[in-house]
Amino acid sequence: MQGPLRITIPIHSLDPGGVERVALGLASEWDRAGHEVTVVLGRSGSPNLCSAPALDYWRIPTRFPTASWETPWMIHCLFSYLLKNGSDVLFCPGNTYAVVAAAMKVLLGEHAPPMVLKVSNALDRPDMAPVMRRGYSRWLRIQGALFDRLVSLSEPMRQEICRTTLARPQQVPVIANPVITRKRLRNLAKLEPRPKAAWSTSYLAAGRLAPQKNFPMLLRAFARVARPHDTLTIAGEGAERPALEELAATLGIAGRVRFPGHLASIDPLLAEADAFVLSSDYEGLPGVIVEALAAGLPVLATDCCVSMPCLLDRGRTGLLVERANEDQFAEGLVRIRQFQPDHGRARAIAATYEVENAAHRYLDMMRELSRSRRHETHHQRALDVMSPRAGRHPLR
Repeated sequence: MQGPLRITIPIHSLDPGGVERVALGLASEWDRAGHEVTVVLGRSGSPNLCSAPALDYWRIPTRFPTASWETPWMIHCLFSYLLKNGSDVLFCPGNTYAVVAAAMKVLLGEHAPPMVLKVSNALDRPDMAPVMRRGYSRWLRIQGALFDRLVSLSEPMRQEICRTTLARPQQVPVIANPVITRKRLRNLAKLEPRPKAAWSTSYLAAGRLAPQKNFPMLLRAFARVARPHDTLTIAGEGAERPALEELAATLGIAGRVRFPGHLASIDPLLAEADAFVLSSDYEGLPGVIVEALAAGLPVLATDCCVSMPCLLDRGRTGLLVERANEDQFAEGLVRIRQFQPDHGRARAIAATYEVENAAHRYLDMMRELSRSRRHETHHQRALDVMSPRAGRHPLR
């Protein structure tokens, strides 16, 4: 019987981010199941380290900041760790870690552990310039050959991964994005839908304040259709915050828009909101939508990923509009005020993204990969021993 797996997870830092949050949630479940989980950190001294789960964190102490060159530094850190400790499986929690895994393949060669990539973002990128898209397309095909498994977050996403990376279907298992714990699902299910007010709507958005989320479009659309008592809360932190606050002031809505920053949990905001809105240009499978559905909120979202129609169940749990279309989004902000979602269906969809179930499915996949690698290694050693060259003396 196979013993505990040694699972290594590279994470640039413990700063807030959906990819990192999901990775740490999975790591906690694997640790509780008795496996040896190590999180290799690229950036030391994160202010959020004290609030992270109690896991084995490994990093190389430095006296200088590494944020501006975090990928080369992560490659150095991960290579140093694997060279010294080895691993049964390398789990890359998001697309941005694919280049780190590629470097491990080059540096470690046949000694690189089996590699798993959770595809966390859309692979179809219309926001890129044509020349960038061509280069990105080639890089995706490299990933199809590089990774032992490319984990898809939904069946439509699986089709996208196979098409863009040329990976074999058996390389691309579907494991729902492990966004929400069983306990949190139960707690959010207890929230009672707020009675709709005739003259005001409380809109909620959440995510990193980054260009990908297209919060400027959300602010402009809100300014066009907001009534005097409507409010908008955008939870999250990032480099775009000063520009977004300035835009809200320019649009004359600063008094009705709130930026509470990064929060340990958005559940209190979900309890206070009337509708959840997502304005992203591209996503993988946005966890915040799952959280909103678990809370029974109606959702307005852009068609930022192939998984979104499934999340919104073709209109039963929310409204879908064209990405980067400000007119449609503004119209959606008006329509969502009276939208009546199917609360039971919304919570049933959210339940499929449970952390505990996903963690066990990942473990089954990783055990199979580890067994296959051991079998391949033993088979290769047997071939080497049987080779006619094995018994020959070198020429003098």
